[in-house]
Amino acid sequence: MSTVVNPHTYQAQLDTKARQLQDTFAPFNPPQLDVFASEPDHYRMRAEFRVWHQGDDLYYIMFDQATKQQYRVDHFPVASRLINQAMPLLLEAIKPDPVLRRNLFQVDFLSSLSDELVISLLYHRQLDEAWQQGMQGVREQLQQQGIHASIIGRAKKQKVVLGQDHVIEKLQVAGKELIYQQVENSFTQPNGRVNELMLSWALDATQDASGDLLELYCGNGNFSLALAPNFNRVLATEISSSSVKSAQYNIAANHIDNVTILRMSAEEFTQAMRGVREFRRLQGIDLASYECNTILVDPPRAGLDEETVKLVQEYDNILYISCNPETLRQNLETLSQTHDISRFALFDQFPYTHHMEAGVYLTRK
Repeated sequence: MSTVVNPHTYQAQLDTKARQLQDTFAPFNPPQLDVFASEPDHYRMRAEFRVWHQGDDLYYIMFDQATKQQYRVDHFPVASRLINQAMPLLLEAIKPDPVLRRNLFQVDFLSSLSDELVISLLYHRQLDEAWQQGMQGVREQLQQQGIHASIIGRAKKQKVVLGQDHVIEKLQVAGKELIYQQVENSFTQPNGRVNELMLSWALDATQDASGDLLELYCGNGNFSLALAPNFNRVLATEISSSSVKSAQYNIAANHIDNVTILRMSAEEFTQAMRGVREFRRLQGIDLASYECNTILVDPPRAGLDEETVKLVQEYDNILYISCNPETLRQNLETLSQTHDISRFALFDQFPYTHHMEAGVYLTRK
């Protein structure tokens, strides 16, 4: 497959990524690159597999994105040790039961550094009481093997939860433990240890900031909560209702009182700030009372749209977390007209692949 896990070659591959990132952004005259390495194996907290039926046998498969060729997967060193422990035990428990096997086409795993696990099974049929009884037996079998997992069955317009639909992650950030609810089928950072490093870097980069923080694309509050100690208040936006719900849970769980989450897209918030549109969701929120000198953006691979880039440019300090160096470079063509890069980082979320997660902290010229 395209991802070959070999801890002996990891450092060399990471060095290559660092050189590529430095060369790509050399025109912007960034400072020395901070490089944050991943664990060389068992670093990914999420994994998903298609299920292949062959007679009485069942096994996991994955597809090579380039060639579309399928590969059987019996163990997956990219994924956490907990996922690897659960993978074969789950199939062994399902195989003998035709009710549990029938029309099963995918299995997703969500684990945490705190050793919680949610397993989601996707079916091309509706799930009945017999399925629930059978799958409850699977949960008990897993528990006997030392794996305490929640199980979710998904079919068209159907979601059956045995246990809970989330894990509670506990991250260590700058000597402090932060609690995050991470819901299955919602975005969360895939590499738990690198996420801890990324949050610690962001906290250090903004330690001298003043006033309030505005965050766009906040997800479940991953950055919002970690950075809250550096600011008077944090105002954060997110379009996904499930992520907003988790963010509210996380605010309460961490006893944080200076973070407000709005369910809005970055584009909608830009319109609100410009006075182009009014939103009921902003009732009771006095945007004018915020003194946001710093803005944090963690956009999808497409980067920031043109209007949002212009909005971001109005802030003295910009913390930009990027999962796509190409769109980051494009956005920096505009942002560098008014700001300089004062901190520059590579977070190796996806070892052994070409993917690079970068962080830049920009200050006004």
